[in-house]
Amino acid sequence: MLRQGVDRVIKRRFHLPKPSDIWPNAPKENADCVVIGAGVVGLAVARELSLRGKEVLVLDSAPTFGTVTSSRNSEVIHAGIYYPPDSLKARFCVRGRNLLYQYCSQRGIPHDQIGKLIVATAASEIPKLDELFNRGIRNGVGDLRMLDASEAIKMEPELHCVKALLSPASGIVDSHSLMLSLVGEAETNGATFSYNTSVIGGHLEGNQMALHVSEIKTLASWDGETPLQPDLLLIPKFVVNSSGLSAPALAKRFHGLNTATIPPACYARGSYFTLSNSDSARHPPFKHLIYPIPEEGGLGVHVTLDLDGQVKFGPDVEWIHHHVPDTTKFLNRFHYSVNAERVARFYPEIRKYYPNLKDGSLLPGYSGIRPKLHGPGQSARDFVIQGEDIHGVGGLVNLFGIESPGLTSSLAIAEYVAAMLLGG
Repeated sequence: MLRQGVDRVIKRRFHLPKPSDIWPNAPKENADCVVIGAGVVGLAVARELSLRGKEVLVLDSAPTFGTVTSSRNSEVIHAGIYYPPDSLKARFCVRGRNLLYQYCSQRGIPHDQIGKLIVATAASEIPKLDELFNRGIRNGVGDLRMLDASEAIKMEPELHCVKALLSPASGIVDSHSLMLSLVGEAETNGATFSYNTSVIGGHLEGNQMALHVSEIKTLASWDGETPLQPDLLLIPKFVVNSSGLSAPALAKRFHGLNTATIPPACYARGSYFTLSNSDSARHPPFKHLIYPIPEEGGLGVHVTLDLDGQVKFGPDVEWIHHHVPDTTKFLNRFHYSVNAERVARFYPEIRKYYPNLKDGSLLPGYSGIRPKLHGPGQSARDFVIQGEDIHGVGGLVNLFGIESPGLTSSLAIAEYVAAMLLGG
């Protein structure tokens, strides 16, 4: 199955580099472009490369696309307020937001520009709100408006705040429909997807990264220690490591890549709770996204509405401190169940801006893991997108720490990566 998927994108045969004798029995194939990871960013990259005439193969260890971070988030289209000016997050969020609204509008992908209120619930938080306003303006978010308490409460009667920042450009999107569209467009332009397929490492052949590829069934009983034997050695002209949570660990298994260029990986679980099926749930208490002042590691436990009107609160921040083994990262064996006891932390946080929240009205929803490049007590890191100018390997781009606003930024990241590899 794996070989069949690869063969569909290999139209021509090239003279292969001198074979490595590490795995003398492993078959070898050349390819044009390989994207590792079928999350929303990987899909956007695959689409962009295929639109530019490249033959693209997308590999993912899951049975389908978008099963990890891309489907375990708030589905919010961010405006670009939170991020340091001139950072990749700021640039790609603003550019990506515009591209995403245009993309969804033109293709009928469900989305809604419902706007966001970022709220100060105490006078001590007003300076931070003012800072966010100024940062957003510097980032090119031009429609921001500061509201006093009465103006905000007129818009949202259930809200408690002393001041609020209105972001009309913020919204929500059906991330599954978005990803399905990206897959369809990539396939229309000749891209091939091979699921249940894991890239387990790589090595340099000349100045190209040869990928070690295995079907997921081969890894089912892997203990994380025994050296892995690939089912296939794949030698692409271009490789994009967009494997999300496992991107740093995978890059460390690219033998010949300078490991000093690979940032440390940190992981933070975020849980969501939904409003129960009561009158409040059938008639949502808010019409806008409601966000508190950001906290360490995240944007705070906020109110998100999905396109069906369901109200959810989250995510919180739960740092995963223990060593995360390769088996967890490569096979996505992270723990995603929601600990119902965490709800005790949600009620007081939510009641700062929604004081009428009733006891017992929150139900466990879902959780996601954020691929962070900083740990607790450390300053937030920017996206890290590395090409040959950083690590010295031709045709290889590594994407590290693509957490929020990764969904919003996906189309802009795809433009950037394609330009790195192909120029223009």
